[in-house]
Amino acid sequence: MDKPKGSIDARDDQLIETTVSSDVAYEGKVFQVVVKDVELFDGSHSRRDVVLHNGGAAIVAMDQDGQVYLVRQFRSPYEEVIYEIPAGKLEKNEDPKLAAIRELKEETGMEAGSVVSLGKMYATPGYCSEIIYLYLATDLKMGEGNPDDGEFLQVMKMPLQQALEMIDRNEILMRRPWSAS
Repeated sequence: MDKPKGSIDARDDQLIETTVSSDVAYEGKVFQVVVKDVELFDGSHSRRDVVLHNGGAAIVAMDQDGQVYLVRQFRSPYEEVIYEIPAGKLEKNEDPKLAAIRELKEETGMEAGSVVSLGKMYATPGYCSEIIYLYLATDLKMGEGNPDDGEFLQVMKMPLQQALEMIDRNEILMRRPWSAS
């Protein structure tokens, strides 16, 4: 099979880009935008617009009956109400597991007897440094939520299978890594 245009045989060190210069284009509360001039392995230069972000932590809460807890809330970038697992941004140098536990309590009121890592993922690797750390919470105890100021959400409980079917029907917009679609 022929290689697609632009595909090369290369070692990692041949794919690394060297930053020649960088300038902060925007400094915000949640992220920073940096414009970089990079030198490619062939000596040519390119521009990279990069969003620097501390990352996030997200947690799937599942009870002993196989019910998962999602939150519905309005998200300004999409101008719509969406379903999400409890999640939030990391403060600088914050432990992702502790952040996930905090977000579970704030958004749902729940505390978990067990929290295990499901791994991490690059959210948008083409231009953003955000890494999302994923966790599973079980042995749940109900309590009172305490959302951030200006955060209004609805906690939804449903069977895991129903949530997975909603993902497959694009009613919950996220990609399951094991999904055939």
